[in-house]
Amino acid sequence: MSRPGVAFRFKVELDGLLIADFSEVSGLEAETEVKVVREGGVNDYEHHFITIRKYPPLVLKRGFTNTTQLWDWYEENAAGRLQRKNGSIILLDASGQESCRWSFLESYPVKWVGPQLRASASEVAIESLEIVHRGIKVIKS
Repeated sequence: MSRPGVAFRFKVELDGLLIADFSEVSGLEAETEVKVVREGGVNDYEHHFITIRKYPPLVLKRGFTNTTQLWDWYEENAAGRLQRKNGSIILLDASGQESCRWSFLESYPVKWVGPQLRASASEVAIESLEIVHRGIKVIKS
């Protein structure tokens, strides 16, 4: 019997390497745009034609660390030395086994956000990386 994954247990891989512990991933979406065409004299329905599939950027958030791996990747791409990477978001079940994998293709970072620093707060310093990609494939275990 298959068990559902839990949203707080996941891993992120880039080019097959486990990349740190992320606290949040957003942007796992796919949308198919359609063009609506009305046919003259036909008033009880519209034609819908598929035009393009769109994928919003993925946003990866994690506690700020002293490693510069994500910043370096962003910096290389911002300097025009494009380094596309394939990756995966891996959802784990309650026993820690892989439940589902969302693989994204040919990604590269377009935005890095450093931590919000406030002397009056006692929160974990969070950095985020926004990456664009060419599509998502869902692989269920």
